[in-house]
Amino acid sequence: MDIATLIGIVAGLGVIGAAISLGGDFGSFVNVPSILVVFGGTIAATFIKFPLKDVMSAFKTGASIAFKNVSADPQAIYDQAIEMANIVRKNGLLGLENVEIENDIFKRGVRLCTDGHNLDIVKDTMSREVNLSILRDEVGERMFRGIGETAPAFGMIGTLVGLVQMLSSLDDPSSIGPAMAVAMLTTLYGAILANLIALPIADKLAFKVDVDRNIKDLILQSVLQLHGNQNPSVMEEILAGYLPVGAVRDDDSDE
Repeated sequence: MDIATLIGIVAGLGVIGAAISLGGDFGSFVNVPSILVVFGGTIAATFIKFPLKDVMSAFKTGASIAFKNVSADPQAIYDQAIEMANIVRKNGLLGLENVEIENDIFKRGVRLCTDGHNLDIVKDTMSREVNLSILRDEVGERMFRGIGETAPAFGMIGTLVGLVQMLSSLDDPSSIGPAMAVAMLTTLYGAILANLIALPIADKLAFKVDVDRNIKDLILQSVLQLHGNQNPSVMEEILAGYLPVGAVRDDDSDE
């Protein structure tokens, strides 16, 4: 689990809550009409922006990525690819049939090779699967970014509603306070939802999607090189560019 995401959200809400409690009554910052305008309006706009069948799956995918660490380790994939390259040089592609591979995409790519498919079929099939996987992840990022862009707008809408209510009832002093609360708190709720939750999660998703894209490109290139029975030493140089900055290959670490 990516504990940093949870820590950031909890810490941010905690700081805001502490500031409110130290400065006055916490209950005065809870306003149901403001909550309805911001959260209800943002949810409604999200359903308008995205197809209904994709909203829940995109939210689930996005939340899963945001609160989980990237599962695949590029160094481990690199090391296993080089190990398999040595096997292929000695025993051919059929020598990979009994190799245990944890990553599902990598496993399917190697299976395509051992099943005897030609290079074009392997490349097209793997590229399509990688692109579809990345696309699913990107939908979650776009949805959270859309929430972050929409929430402040509904905060402003709530502010305008509150101001209209306040101006239309200036002859009744008792109604000015509640109307002003709606006007101010909707802006606050929209800013918190956008800048503490939605947009930071969208940014983290974008970062993790880039990392995942690099890992999947590493897997794709590994499969293609294995299919071509590439020399392990040459393969090391080809795949090294996909490793994170500062990563050390096994042969370098032994020197």
